[in-house]
Amino acid sequence: MPAGAGWDMTEFEGQVLADLSVLKSQMDQLMGIGQPGRLAQLEERVERHERNVQRMKGLLTAAGGLLTLAQLAADYFRR
Repeated sequence: MPAGAGWDMTEFEGQVLADLSVLKSQMDQLMGIGQPGRLAQLEERVERHERNVQRMKGLLTAAGGLLTLAQLAADYFRR
């Protein structure tokens, strides 16, 4: 029943509705309303970080391979 039609909200019910309203606005902020929300932005940052980590792993692996080849060449010419 709508308020004023013989049904008054208790203080507890009013607090619950206020808390739900705050929760809804926070969810809208996290998920975004037609635009990327904070979660989408965070996902993009994590994906970008993971790409950078994979790139660094590849570079370090290549550098390790080159260092190994240089060491093998130095050992070969030392003999």
